[in-house]
Amino acid sequence: MRASGAGATPAYEFDAAVYEWEGPAAWHFVTVPVAISDEIAARTEGLTTAFGSVRVHVRIGGTSWATSLFPDAKQQAYVLPVKKAVRLAEGLDAGAIAHVHLELADVRP
Repeated sequence: MRASGAGATPAYEFDAAVYEWEGPAAWHFVTVPVAISDEIAARTEGLTTAFGSVRVHVRIGGTSWATSLFPDAKQQAYVLPVKKAVRLAEGLDAGAIAHVHLELADVRP
């Protein structure tokens, strides 16, 4: 769901499963749906970092924080890291469904 109104910061809401990245560190992520990822990529073209990350403000439940989305070529979508403090505060383990509210920090004029 995108925010509306003149001058509104683009915002999206979606539900996604929390999963643990299978790598040397215990990172947890949710995947941003492909359609939303495509729109975010279009809105932030030229504003991403060298790694293609996008700065965002996120809310899951009652917990809000600033972070970045990272492109995942395999999923052809962005992934959102969900830090341990958020998972603990919101009772989210791997496999849980998180309701995510995401706002872009930077957008093209």
